Amino acid sequence: MYPLTPGSHASAPSTSPAAAPAKSEAAIIRDRCFEQFKKFPELTADEVAGFLNRSVLSIRPRVTELFKMGQIEDGGKRRANASGKNAVCWRVRGKELFA
Repeated sequence: MYPLTPGSHASAPSTSPAAAPAKSEAAIIRDRCFEQFKKFPELTADEVAGFLNRSVLSIRPRVTELFKMGQIEDGGKRRANASGKNAVCWRVRGKELFA
């Protein structure tokens, strides 16, 4: 069940369920995202996408999954993303920053 496995939309019955079972490219990408969060204190989803050289469209859902799984949390800061809008700077859950 989502977020542990990819979900599908009932509104796209012919394509979405067929794509969902693929392990797990999504799980692999999610693990790689989490590794980036462990390396750096705070990152936006777009920054993770840049480090992994992947589309933000494949990274943002993985970041949401990590959040829903309780592995990352809102770090309390915002930075502009590629569209110029403010994006959440995520961090590993419970990892406080000391300056």
